Amino acid sequence: MSLIKWLALIPFIGLLGGTYFANKVTPYIFGMPFLLGYCVIWVVITTVIMVIIYKLDPRNREGDVQ
Repeated sequence: MSLIKWLALIPFIGLLGGTYFANKVTPYIFGMPFLLGYCVIWVVITTVIMVIIYKLDPRNREGDVQ
């Protein structure tokens, strides 16, 4: 698999697989329960990873073809 596909797999594993282990309430992140804070952090991480994927994708370097 190419690097782009591996990067796209990281948020999927982090959000779906990690919530099983992060299912706690007591530690708070930015005033939110841990699970909610964990999901919000993964939304931000997913955004960063998608920007990296966009920059690495060779089809985006060709320019606008119309």
